[in-house]
Amino acid sequence: MINMHYIYVLKSLKDNKFYIGYTNDLRKRIELHNAGRVESTKLRKPFDLIYYEASQNKEDALKREKYLKTTYGHRYIHHRVRHYLEASS
Repeated sequence: MINMHYIYVLKSLKDNKFYIGYTNDLRKRIELHNAGRVESTKLRKPFDLIYYEASQNKEDALKREKYLKTTYGHRYIHHRVRHYLEASS
């Protein structure tokens, strides 16, 4: 079985801001965020998963997460989810 690594983008339904993270168990990590069990996001719950990418290589995934947290990465995310953002406005 291949061990996958995920980079994900959550949108806080409380403040409408994004959170970008990394995990190797996407479903469990989202549950933890929404249960308030992640220190960095516990005051911003609930969340919607709006985007994710999967990689077979952990180092590649971590580099991608770092990129998505840059200005250019934020632009990329907004471009990728523009229809979602338009519909949720």
